[in-house]
Amino acid sequence: MKFLRLVLFATHAAASPLPSSVGSAGEIDSRVSQLLEGLSREAKIGQLQQLPGHLPAAEIESAVRAGRVGSLINVTDPARLRELQRIAVEESPGGIPLIIGRDVIHGFRTIAPIPLGLAATWNPELVEANCAAAAAETRSVGIHWTFAPMIDIARDPRWGRVAESPGEDPFLARRLCAAMVRGFQGDDLAAPDRIAACAKHFAAYGAALGGRDYNTTWVPDQQLWEVYLPPFKTAVDHGVATFMTAFNDLNGVPCSGSAFLLDEVLRKRWDFSGFVVSDWASVTQMVPHGIAADDREAGLLAIRAGVDMEMATPSMAEHFASFIDAGKVPPERLDELVGNILRVKLALGLFERPGPPETAVYPPEMAPESLRLAEQAAAESLVLLKNDGGVLPLPAGSKVAVIGPLADAPADQLGTWSFDGIAEDVVTPRAALEADGAAGSLASARFVPGLAYSRDKSRDGFAAALEAADEADVVLFFGGEEAILSGEAHSRARLHLPGAQEELLAALHATGKPVVLVVLAGRPLVLEPVLPLVDAVLYAWHPGTMGGPAIAKVLRGELDPSGRLPITFPRAEGQIPIYHGHRNTGRPFNPDSWSHIDDIPVGAEQTSLGNESHYLDLGHEPQFWFGEGLSYTRFRHGEPELSTTELRGGGTLEVTTTFTNTGERSGHVVAQLYFRDPAASITRPVSELAGFRKILLGPGESRQVRFELAAEDFAFPGPDGEARLEAGTIEIMVGTSARDHRSATLRIEP
Repeated sequence: MKFLRLVLFATHAAASPLPSSVGSAGEIDSRVSQLLEGLSREAKIGQLQQLPGHLPAAEIESAVRAGRVGSLINVTDPARLRELQRIAVEESPGGIPLIIGRDVIHGFRTIAPIPLGLAATWNPELVEANCAAAAAETRSVGIHWTFAPMIDIARDPRWGRVAESPGEDPFLARRLCAAMVRGFQGDDLAAPDRIAACAKHFAAYGAALGGRDYNTTWVPDQQLWEVYLPPFKTAVDHGVATFMTAFNDLNGVPCSGSAFLLDEVLRKRWDFSGFVVSDWASVTQMVPHGIAADDREAGLLAIRAGVDMEMATPSMAEHFASFIDAGKVPPERLDELVGNILRVKLALGLFERPGPPETAVYPPEMAPESLRLAEQAAAESLVLLKNDGGVLPLPAGSKVAVIGPLADAPADQLGTWSFDGIAEDVVTPRAALEADGAAGSLASARFVPGLAYSRDKSRDGFAAALEAADEADVVLFFGGEEAILSGEAHSRARLHLPGAQEELLAALHATGKPVVLVVLAGRPLVLEPVLPLVDAVLYAWHPGTMGGPAIAKVLRGELDPSGRLPITFPRAEGQIPIYHGHRNTGRPFNPDSWSHIDDIPVGAEQTSLGNESHYLDLGHEPQFWFGEGLSYTRFRHGEPELSTTELRGGGTLEVTTTFTNTGERSGHVVAQLYFRDPAASITRPVSELAGFRKILLGPGESRQVRFELAAEDFAFPGPDGEARLEAGTIEIMVGTSARDHRSATLRIEP
């Protein structure tokens, strides 16, 4: 698949229309105009308001009946939704159906891995299928709209919402964004198994200072166009129905009041045709931000900037009429905002089918195919980071000790943002491994938690855990962090294994038995202190409903670990931010000349001669690189071969490389294409991901992998967002991670 970087920048080409069988874009616009003509000003203003479902039922019904609400969030009971839609259509002044929203982030009832785990699959088709399964479950109960995908680039694992993100890389984020939008929306928003997607959080929310949620972001224009905006442009190009503003202020302007983001970029440059919803109370939060004196002024800023619907708070709806009467907002502005909302409601087919069918039930049944997809996603998200001595896969007939606070923690296995997941549905690693023991795949699987939960500091369970370890051939330790430790407003300054997990691992290591660490977490954790204590590390993220069987199959070798890291793992918090696409310095790090802090003689002369960019105590290298992940087999890749060594504007380049499985087992390799522009008018990253292919190779099998790039793929934005394709030399790199690759040289002539 060819992705052209050129379209990501300041293009003014028309965006994809909303996909719908209800009518063409022109027909829907005509219906919007007809509806607007028949609505009073008060009925129009009501469409701008989204109310939360936790309000008293009578209050919600009264607001719907009076036409003071256009959307509800967090109402899931189908019978109640049918009644509310009946009131909206039959009793409200405008007769406009409601759009019902819910945070369906990585599943509805059937929960897939957290989005960061889905990113680790490097399998957009699988991600799309899981989102389609979630959409079918969601729409079946009468909910039409999810607040996903979250496509904030996240390069600080202290930030709790890194769990919801696609990771650190804009290219990978774009591919996953396209897959998620397609999965949720399909080719027809009006279909009974599709829902409207919402690209969030617009924009640069992942750049919050210090990884502290809701915090200020200072992002130069160059970085904004290059890193944080491209995934959102991809969402528009794929017809995403809605956008959500971010909580943060961007360079001093809260995103819910940013005319630059919402009007100049989203509407004028990108020609977005859906509607924009604020995040929860983010409009009124412009008051504590310090840009609005009160809620009224905040509402005015949001209206002028381009917020179409306000979530939870009423500052826009309460004051809109007075703004028009005072001449602060032209009357046609109201029609613009309401028209954007009506366009999405029409595309969803809400006027033809506003409520769920009489047979709808909450929670919906889980389809076998949905469970299969969730298990496949969990399996493909697992990243093998260490495997000394080939301790994995487990030999047949192994006696295993299943230890750790997350071996049998179903609610935590679901991860953050899994409101409709049910703990009783979850198959945990303990359950799956005990079933393997009963079936004879393992000789036995004895479970002893050792710690009651991830933050438990008590040593009371150590003795029983050590006894189980002494009786086993292999210790499987399931550690990490509870689901509550990641997600919104759950940032962490220290990323080590919490509680007494490190102490318990040290005690297990002292038994002399092989120890396999399986990490369930919502973010990259600092593993350096425990790596010497374990023989293998399998990173499982929070893997969702079917995580247990997926983990068990990979541990036993029934499946090959095929996940790869979508984000760089630091060796210590002090390295953050650390990511593959960084700029070089004038004195880049050279490991051959680095002196560790312990190697510096006492009384050494202070000098800057020969110094380079690094930490005295950690150097420059991360713990694990972006794109890394081991397999149960071995791979070799050749030099990249280029179809031409000189590429002109408008031309295409084919890059081919042969990958060979040199081991004795089948396994997946993720072939990754990067490039570097070493001399440009604006300094460029040391590596930029430009393509990837996930392929399965049998023992001894070789396969040639092809990537096709356009000359414009090597363009980059300037601070104004306009694309630049410059003459010069490009280094093409193909391999298996941001560290492991081979290169060839290309000359660009625009």
